[in-house]
Amino acid sequence: MIKTVTASMIIIGDEILSGRTKDKNLTHLSLWLNRMGVQLREVRVIPDAGKMIVDAVNDLRAQYDYVFTTGGIGPTHDDITAENVAKAFDVPFVQNAESLVLLQKHYDAQNDKGERGKISDARLRMTMIPEGARLIKNRVSTAPGFQMENVFVLAGIPVVMQAMLLDIETRIEGGHQMLSKAVHVYEGESHFAEILAEVEQAFPSVSLGSYPFFRHKEFGASFVLRSQVGADIDQALHMLKLKITQIGKECFDGEAEI
Repeated sequence: MIKTVTASMIIIGDEILSGRTKDKNLTHLSLWLNRMGVQLREVRVIPDAGKMIVDAVNDLRAQYDYVFTTGGIGPTHDDITAENVAKAFDVPFVQNAESLVLLQKHYDAQNDKGERGKISDARLRMTMIPEGARLIKNRVSTAPGFQMENVFVLAGIPVVMQAMLLDIETRIEGGHQMLSKAVHVYEGESHFAEILAEVEQAFPSVSLGSYPFFRHKEFGASFVLRSQVGADIDQALHMLKLKITQIGKECFDGEAEI
């Protein structure tokens, strides 16, 4: 029996919605999840707004096996993700002793090097997490994220977010990995619309996406097949190639380089 495990992502930050900051976490997380046998099914981008964070967390944690949030756990006034995750779970927002120890060790080490190492009140805010949450450590900036049941709260800075993922690999129980194969053609995708529909209808376990491109003054399309069933994806690919050649067109393995 095929086991499917699903996830969603909440990207939090006014700076993302305004266009000032380009999100780089979505691609990394989706590839990481696929490797873990988890399918990313939904992504929401929301502002630093308390009620929207609460509503998104509660909605998505009820729908998916895992929820990942990025952004809003820093030391400034607009970093409100952690306290609103606590509200979503209806638990107290408290200082975490383990997080405080980690932060103190970090600043003690700075002091040993003759650097400024005083813990400011703003930095102390990063030791506050929902009661009962489990820390997610990172080797980059010391300040941790946290896990609350099936919700993983991560940093928005890509290098820190990626470091946090390393700490939670053993906490993720994945299913069968989503497989992917592709072909591409140098013709407009409209020529193949009926064929694509026939192949997808013949193999319900296979999703078939068409992605047009324009390269070297030629229109073309990549056809990407995705499935958790290896035999089905192989048979669907064979059927697709056969039907393309039957209408006198040529196809090439893999996605087109564009």
